[in-house]
Amino acid sequence: MEDSSSASYIHMVHRLIEECILFNMDKEECMEALSKHANINPVITSTVWKELEKENKEFFETYTRSRAEKTSEIETKKRIQNMVSSDSSKQRV
Repeated sequence: MEDSSSASYIHMVHRLIEECILFNMDKEECMEALSKHANINPVITSTVWKELEKENKEFFETYTRSRAEKTSEIETKKRIQNMVSSDSSKQRV
């Protein structure tokens, strides 16, 4: 009975991690979100995440690369917006 209960708990954590991935979260963000919103110990989330990484190495490599590219794009957009708003405020003066 205990094994079945543990397995269903791990399966639930697995599904929640998949939801975090859909929201483009990294492992730390997922650990924080599941701790805060589902009362799941971050060590459990980290352990399940690591197992998923082992089982799905290619997916996680691509996911990590994709997140890095998106972060870079967002940072570039912010810099451009800052430059544009800074330039437009100088022209008003």
